[in-house]
Amino acid sequence: MSHRDIARALLEQHGTTYAEDAGIRIDDKPAALWQLLVLSLLLSARISSGIAVAAARELFDAGCTTPERTRDAQRRSLIAAFGRSGYRRYDERTSTQLHGLAAKVLDDFSGDLRRMHERCDGVPALEDALQEFTGIGPAGAAIFLREVQGVWPDVAPYVDELAAKGADRLGLPTDPEKLADLVPPEDLPRLVAACVRAARDKDVVEGVREA
Repeated sequence: MSHRDIARALLEQHGTTYAEDAGIRIDDKPAALWQLLVLSLLLSARISSGIAVAAARELFDAGCTTPERTRDAQRRSLIAAFGRSGYRRYDERTSTQLHGLAAKVLDDFSGDLRRMHERCDGVPALEDALQEFTGIGPAGAAIFLREVQGVWPDVAPYVDELAAKGADRLGLPTDPEKLADLVPPEDLPRLVAACVRAARDKDVVEGVREA
């Protein structure tokens, strides 16, 4: 199989971003960017990505779709949403972090993460800015940037170490520019998300090889 064949099979089998899984329609708008930040926080915990995505859906169904609504959400409502999704191990801590996340986005950026983007000169600055949020470390920042690169073109091609590990397992180039050349720009977030799945699950690699 050529690199393009592998990329095509990978997208067909696993080409859904984590944001899409969580019901987030990524756009360069405040609500979508906020929801992606919430998802990045949830995925940062040592818990399965499926449970984290389910928790995000429950939180959004409970109304936490903007920083204002999340700030005003009662703690018991957040914990109940975590309970429904099975995100119980970190429910108390993450509820506190969510309120802090909302407060910081409102205080520092007037609820609009596009302002953070405007203030940052380059990807390293964005990584640093994201890690200023409590609960968002290097992994959380990488999650956010992997997914947002489709609407923030200056971030692309963003391929972090985990995505590069998955690409290597699949026999794909790990260089961001070379990996990005395998798909149209709009498909790069999907390809990178699929590479992350390959890094975490050998069955993904075997399935692509069998295809």
